[in-house]
Amino acid sequence: MVISWISVALAAYLFLAVANLFDKFLIDHIIGSARAYTFFACIMGAIVILASPWLLKWPGWFYFIVNIALGGVFVLALWSLYEALKRGEAARILVLVGGTTPIFSIILSMAFLKECFSVSQWFGLAFLLLGVFIIAFLPTHRSFLSRLLRHLKIKQIVGANGLWLAIFSGLAYSIYFVGSKYAFSHQAFASAFIWNRLGAALFALLFLLKAGSRCEIKKFARKSSPSKHKFLVVLGQGLGSLGFILQNYAVSLGSVALINALQGVQYAFILVISTILALSLPRLLKETFSWRILLQKTAAVTMVGIGLYFIAF
Repeated sequence: MVISWISVALAAYLFLAVANLFDKFLIDHIIGSARAYTFFACIMGAIVILASPWLLKWPGWFYFIVNIALGGVFVLALWSLYEALKRGEAARILVLVGGTTPIFSIILSMAFLKECFSVSQWFGLAFLLLGVFIIAFLPTHRSFLSRLLRHLKIKQIVGANGLWLAIFSGLAYSIYFVGSKYAFSHQAFASAFIWNRLGAALFALLFLLKAGSRCEIKKFARKSSPSKHKFLVVLGQGLGSLGFILQNYAVSLGSVALINALQGVQYAFILVISTILALSLPRLLKETFSWRILLQKTAAVTMVGIGLYFIAF
């Protein structure tokens, strides 16, 4: 069983690593609106409702409300992640979310799910979080925004908003996953997941109530009209959806805190990919690259690997 949930989680984080880089590129160059991207991501995620005739079961009013509410929490988590990505460096924002999510998850899972961890698992958690926070304190730099702020003679404090949004996203994700673990423990996984996705779609529709959000969604529809843009959006969301389903399934099998801590592996994947892109296409993700930063990222990946060893063995 241990090998099972670890394998599922690692596969999930590989897909999510690639999907997050798609998200960063799409938000910066094509979509431009975190609310619009969240709206379409949640609406597209509701496609799992097509499996309802075979998998959906009525859970009773209490768990129905729990499932729908968790969908709403997921919308908040996703929106704040996309908004933070819009404002900051991809690697740093993603690892901040990945670093705070397991911390909040450990606290919530111990308080509400009564989870306990072995000495080896505590060592693994410590190394994973250490690796994540080494990355979190990498120098932040966005070339276009930095030039603009210098031109306007404005003090460059832009990172603060992205920082707080990333922390809020981590808290929301931890509430979502701990709540989902509780829901999966009392319902069939597929049925609870479908109700969850329905809840996310319903809460995403609330974006349509605000005129500004409707304009951003319409603008997104126009900007994504070229077939290549639609392909990128669908591909990114497809990879993200597959990773998200696997991540939820892993949560249903194992410890929610340990699985969230394994997000460090996802960011190790992201570091490898983004470093390659920084060398070959430095303007694509607006990432900072230097040998000092490369050594810092290597140390972080090493910490993640040690943490994974302690958790797995």
